[in-house]
Amino acid sequence: MNQATRTVLHMRDIKKSFSGVPALQGVDFELLTGEIHALVGENGAGKSTLIKILTGAYRRDSGVIEYAMGRVAFQNPTEAQAVGIVAVYQEINLVGFRTVAENIFLGREPHRFGIIDKRRMNSEAGEILARLGLHIDPRSVVGSLNIAHRQMVAIARAISTHARVLILDEPTSSLTPSEVSVLFDVMRRLKSEGTSIIYVSHRFEELYAVCDRVTVLRDGRHIITQSLTTLNRLDLVCHMLGRKPREVSKGVTAFATEPQNAVGGAILLQAEALKYQNRLSGIFIEVRHGEIVGLAGLLGSGRSETARALFGAEPLDGGTVKLEGKLLSLRDPHDAIDVGIAFLSEDRKADGIIPELSVRENLTLAALPALTRWGIVDRKRQNELVTRFMQRLDIKAASAEQKIHELSGGNQQKVLLARWLCKNTKLLLLDEPTRGIDVGAKGEIQRLIAELALQGLGVLMISSEVEELVEGSQRVVVLRDGRSVAQLNGEQKNIKTILHAMAEGTVDP
Repeated sequence: MNQATRTVLHMRDIKKSFSGVPALQGVDFELLTGEIHALVGENGAGKSTLIKILTGAYRRDSGVIEYAMGRVAFQNPTEAQAVGIVAVYQEINLVGFRTVAENIFLGREPHRFGIIDKRRMNSEAGEILARLGLHIDPRSVVGSLNIAHRQMVAIARAISTHARVLILDEPTSSLTPSEVSVLFDVMRRLKSEGTSIIYVSHRFEELYAVCDRVTVLRDGRHIITQSLTTLNRLDLVCHMLGRKPREVSKGVTAFATEPQNAVGGAILLQAEALKYQNRLSGIFIEVRHGEIVGLAGLLGSGRSETARALFGAEPLDGGTVKLEGKLLSLRDPHDAIDVGIAFLSEDRKADGIIPELSVRENLTLAALPALTRWGIVDRKRQNELVTRFMQRLDIKAASAEQKIHELSGGNQQKVLLARWLCKNTKLLLLDEPTRGIDVGAKGEIQRLIAELALQGLGVLMISSEVEELVEGSQRVVVLRDGRSVAQLNGEQKNIKTILHAMAEGTVDP
């Protein structure tokens, strides 16, 4: 690895909080000249916050940023761009009805006699594209390009500003393998010319293919910075999740105290060869009545996409889904709800609760069609339903009329569970059901999930906490890069094996 040793950027002891909640807790980050440096971490690790502080989109609470010219404190991204720090985000920000050249020089168009010099603009844009080894006509309308070429145009625009530090945030999320190869060639070319690149990605193959060093963040803290040539994939996963390769904890969740149905009943769900865009490329899952199946994987493995596809929220491009042996064709969530499939989103505030409505209104939302006649809700039946489930799930609220946003996170989650139990639910899809709630409420939710399974519900549970999967599931399916890579039960269902499958895509012999 031909890597320069001069530091071009050094962020030291960076701290940032939002509404009193720490997002970054004294993070250090160093970038060398002509280096491709991976920045990794799970959701909430602090990657986006660190980048936005660097580019001036956020103000840091404390800490120091040293750039080539000395200490800096950018007030906005324009100031950062002016001195050569440019970010290209996953959501490509281009003007679709303008040409490639117009997008590259947007706001910086060359003029002649007070008029935009299109000939010069097209010529210079062509030179930039050629420098990157790209065969794109600068006169093409951006809206006519495929997603890969749009990504390259966004990078070309960054290069046109004479960027010294280029930030690429999940640039390959919509690219095919051949397009990824072209992008990597561009990155290596930029590196050879002295450009430093911060590369944010969850795909390990990419990190080891193109990056020199990696910095891991977890829960807003700097965990490690190390050369990828000396860090194996299993250790990288362990740093990201805060686990040790041989760590096997027992009895740390409320699931551990619950009797478990070791086999489960008849087959409830069969999902085979599920495909969706380039996010899912071969998912196989089976869930039985009365069984909790864990779904493990790192960020970007396809966990949430799988749950959303099974709920009809993501249109499948291939594969089959059967419920109790009947082939399903789910056009939308309504179809899934009608056949008894329920889904609790990872983000209950954005996709679950309706904050300004009461507990009563939120709890009975899915059951309203059955409680309504001639457009009028039967309040007596609704109140009976609410009372029954508030008692059954021990939902703590001043009354059923209290606004749900005033409840604790654990009680909000119970209301969302109750919403689906009001229906004839057969399969419960849970995406991070205990995230963001306190320890006591977490145990209550875990015990409740176990009880529901014992009553015959099939449960597919996504969790980033490996202990929760090991102790709460009869089987664990591990996903990696949109594929099922392991199905673990019995003695194989342990932390070490799950982490190994996440990192390597195989079960450790």
